[in-house]
Amino acid sequence: MSKISQARIIGIDVSRDWLDIHCLPEGKRARLPNKTEGHEQVAQLALELGALVCFEATGGQEWRLWSALDVCGIATRQLPPAQIKAFAASRGTRAKTDRIDAELIARFMMFRPDAGRVLPHEKLRLLRALASKRGQLVETRKRLLAQIKAHGKLGSADMFDAMNAELKDLLDRQIAGLEVRIEQTLASDDELARTADILRSVPGIGPVASTMLIAEMPELGQLSGEQAAALAGLAPIAHDSGAMRGKRAIGGGRRLLRHVMFQAALVASHHIRLLKTFADRLRAAGKPHKVVITAVARKLVTIANALCKSRLKWSNQAA
Repeated sequence: MSKISQARIIGIDVSRDWLDIHCLPEGKRARLPNKTEGHEQVAQLALELGALVCFEATGGQEWRLWSALDVCGIATRQLPPAQIKAFAASRGTRAKTDRIDAELIARFMMFRPDAGRVLPHEKLRLLRALASKRGQLVETRKRLLAQIKAHGKLGSADMFDAMNAELKDLLDRQIAGLEVRIEQTLASDDELARTADILRSVPGIGPVASTMLIAEMPELGQLSGEQAAALAGLAPIAHDSGAMRGKRAIGGGRRLLRHVMFQAALVASHHIRLLKTFADRLRAAGKPHKVVITAVARKLVTIANALCKSRLKWSNQAA
């Protein structure tokens, strides 16, 4: 990931209606509407100052601003909210307002010039949106099926049969439609299609896992194995102090991707000889099932990263 060369930084706290701005090193503040005119004013200010613009990931509120700045050729970074929160705690900042948050974002970027994500290209953004919506609908369908099962136990299933069947059919059709759109998006770009083919050649990595890897980790193939595992939130974090050796645990990273890789690891641990041997060795050592699957998922991510780096399919590798 490239480091920032700009001497000036604009930190923005993005909400649904407003953009609260803090410029460093000047300390200039402003509040602009989170609309087209506000985006144009931010772009003009960034071009005048030669500044980098940074903001937290907000679940989508920042995407219109991000795209508008990218069109103008302005350098941007999307920052993880957890890191901003930890930075605030390290400074002893307990108060929280939009103005304070904007300043914290700017100062964090000055402190950590290698942090953040750049804007993915348009097809990757579409792929991420499609994968996210599919995940939401799959979760809704899962809750519906649990409710249907509960109604059956209570003896009230007949009352809701027609309603539940209609809703499940709607969800099934919408999920299938999104999966078609995902495949069309991948097929429309030669590089994305090739990456998907490489990933799907690995036993355990199917259409869902490969799409999530591409959408949530576009850096795949440009990282070391350790970096890829850390981005997926699968790298063990040490908790040691003095003579005490604490229990290692995973955390952080890209949560949605991590959950998908757990499912892929369950399959891979049965179909890839290397991973099956690895999993059996951990079980023989008395490791809990969750620890085993987490370790397999970590190795699976490093395998995927290595294959994307070499641009070779799993079938071309020594299993």
